[in-house]
Amino acid sequence: MNASLMVTPQQEDQAAQFFRDSEGQWRSERRYYTLKSGVIQEVVSALTIRFLNQDAAELRTLSDAHELDESIPCGVSIAWDSQYAGPSKKNVTGSTIFGLKGDVLYRDRGFATPKPVTAKYTFPSPRTMVLRTEYNGSVFEEEVKLISDQYRTRQTVISRAGEEQMIGQYLERRIA
Repeated sequence: MNASLMVTPQQEDQAAQFFRDSEGQWRSERRYYTLKSGVIQEVVSALTIRFLNQDAAELRTLSDAHELDESIPCGVSIAWDSQYAGPSKKNVTGSTIFGLKGDVLYRDRGFATPKPVTAKYTFPSPRTMVLRTEYNGSVFEEEVKLISDQYRTRQTVISRAGEEQMIGQYLERRIA
């Protein structure tokens, strides 16, 4: 997953279209594999993804959080209701905002922090978005792939100090 490539205006358009194509309600089934311990965590989530235009209040708030002088052209709001099985049974609800500007994907929070973070993104193909996020000594590499209009796959590899710690694999099915 090489996120160091320069993003072109065509890729910015691809990202906006990718966000539009992802809008809707999804059932996400995923597994997190902790590599050293061998622990496997299974999670089922209901996701609601909503496309955000430039004038969305959420994007203005995101822009302020990242102290940007210009507005963010588009983004998505993602809300989830997750049921964890296996070793850590629990229910978790939450939401996050993503915004796109240039070759940067802005988030109102990270995977493992409530603070705003950024990711670099690329498109190795029109329906596959690759993200690379770095903070607090960790690297999160994620690939999100649209498979027809009804399915998405995701894979996340989390590394610390150059060593892979966890892999998350997801299959998501559109339910509305």
